[in-house]
Amino acid sequence: MFQCRRSVYVFFLTAHCLSPADRWMAMELSAASLSEDQFTCSICLDVFNNPVSTSCGHSFCQACISSYWDTKVGAKSYECPLCKEPFRRRPELHINRTLKEITEQFKQIVSSGGQGVDDPNSHPRHRHPSLSLPQRAGELPGTVFAEMMNRFQQLQTAGTPSTHPSSPDDPLPQSPAPFSDEHQDPPPRYSPPRRHTMSVPSDSFQNLPKCPLHLRALELFCRTDNICICSSCVETAEHRGHSVTPAQREWHSRKSQLGVADVKLKGLISERERKVEEIHNSLREIQAAVETQTQGTVCVFSKLISSLERCQAEVLEVCPPQVFERSRWAAEHRAEVLLTELQEEVSELRKRREAVSQLALTEDYVLFLRSFPALSSSPPAKDWSSVSVVSELTSGAVLRTVYQMMERVQEEIQQLPKVFQQSSEHAVPKTNPKTRKVQEYATNVLLDANTAHPRLIISADGRRVQCGERHQSLPDYPERFDRVVCVLGRQGLSSGRHYWEVEVGGKTDWDLGVASHSVNRKGKITVSPAHGYWFLSLRDRTDYAFRTEPSTNLTVNPRPTRVGVFVDCDKGVVSFFNVEARLLIFTFTDVFPDTIHAFFSPCTNKSGRNEAPLIICPVAMPE
Repeated sequence: MFQCRRSVYVFFLTAHCLSPADRWMAMELSAASLSEDQFTCSICLDVFNNPVSTSCGHSFCQACISSYWDTKVGAKSYECPLCKEPFRRRPELHINRTLKEITEQFKQIVSSGGQGVDDPNSHPRHRHPSLSLPQRAGELPGTVFAEMMNRFQQLQTAGTPSTHPSSPDDPLPQSPAPFSDEHQDPPPRYSPPRRHTMSVPSDSFQNLPKCPLHLRALELFCRTDNICICSSCVETAEHRGHSVTPAQREWHSRKSQLGVADVKLKGLISERERKVEEIHNSLREIQAAVETQTQGTVCVFSKLISSLERCQAEVLEVCPPQVFERSRWAAEHRAEVLLTELQEEVSELRKRREAVSQLALTEDYVLFLRSFPALSSSPPAKDWSSVSVVSELTSGAVLRTVYQMMERVQEEIQQLPKVFQQSSEHAVPKTNPKTRKVQEYATNVLLDANTAHPRLIISADGRRVQCGERHQSLPDYPERFDRVVCVLGRQGLSSGRHYWEVEVGGKTDWDLGVASHSVNRKGKITVSPAHGYWFLSLRDRTDYAFRTEPSTNLTVNPRPTRVGVFVDCDKGVVSFFNVEARLLIFTFTDVFPDTIHAFFSPCTNKSGRNEAPLIICPVAMPE
């Protein structure tokens, strides 16, 4: 941009301020410095069309930069295609009027010389020395600069600018008198160059491959057909009207693009190598954790067995088998004595009863009255109510001792987790707090009532949702789901890490996760990552699945009553946790195309079996 303005400034000095000799010197300097590259858009590699400039100082065609940024719709930021400077918002660009005027003048001059024929007077030996300077790659031919000088001279002599550019077939007006000098040849008539404006020194053509058709050096490149061609090929019908540029310029341009691709590939390789190392480290940690868990479990059960054996020894020491046997023998002997005595009494009582029965049947009242006093009175009998066979074995002393020992075993069992934790701390490598304590990324998620299905009832604080029996009369907003009983979170998540917890309780069915902002919300929808849904589902109390196509069935044990949802927007990661058990349920990695929202579905009531609500809970910070 600065180079272009400097060239224009030289034009005005040449036309108005300098002496004839100084004018030619200035013309030589400006011809050597003015380059078509300065008017070339780095996106389309053609001369600017309605140029605009970014805040970082680079310029592009308005259509080119707009198309480039249109491909970035939904991106987190926009960037300059050249220096990659990021912009948080898409810049509002306006046409650079100064650059546009200079570019249009440049196009007019170049196009006026694009269709001319070689003039005999344009032979190198007839040209003015100042217009015969060797060109460097990307520079404008001196004849084009002479055309620009000629136009400025016309402006000076005529007083008003010409409204019509010179026809390529008309000779250029003669230079005014000040350019004539007895020691200096007058400037030659301008012979318009061909369409391409950058030439390569002829010595370098000797080493270039030859055109098989015209046997000339392949010093040009046809962008339309993507092949190298010679100067004669440009005039053929096959390439007429195509976009043609010097091959070396295209080579340098694409070589620089290849360098950018190489840097990107190097970055991708480095990123994946770091991920490989991260996975290897995770595997090593898992292996160490498995070994520690195994050793710790064996240690815990060894302690438990030792405790039980110690309890058994104490019981046998207090109550050895011989004590039990002596108590049993004593009880049996006493029982035999009592049984013999009881049997004798029973025999006597049966005889007395038989006599009473016989007396009742006799007809001899004399015998009856004489025998009645003896048989009607109670016979002498022992009081057996206080007699029993009792042993210390039935007193419960042994059982109480066993219970006491059981309590001691339970106390030991309660100490086992502490013992296991102490042994684990020495063996299990500590995990990264950023991956272990997802609660550090707690986000205050609230429900967006405008997105809720009409059957869903949202609490006033936006933290509780349940499915009602009937549709509510609600406005049919574009963002409202009208067929699927679900609701989204208010906050849009586009970057960073986020975590929230949801109380699912004893529900038989629910869906939890995230959904893209652009998902279809009307009519029947397809739930899968490809359609903008990433969530975990429960059906019929036991069937857990991550909703892919087809669904990814999961075995979840123990059954969670509170589910944690973690999202890393930058890495495209969504994870689900059993909060009480502190276990990872499932992780899925994808690319989030745009802003995402928390997704909740309490599902239908299932005739009252699933009427419990989903509740967004406060996240307890880790210790």
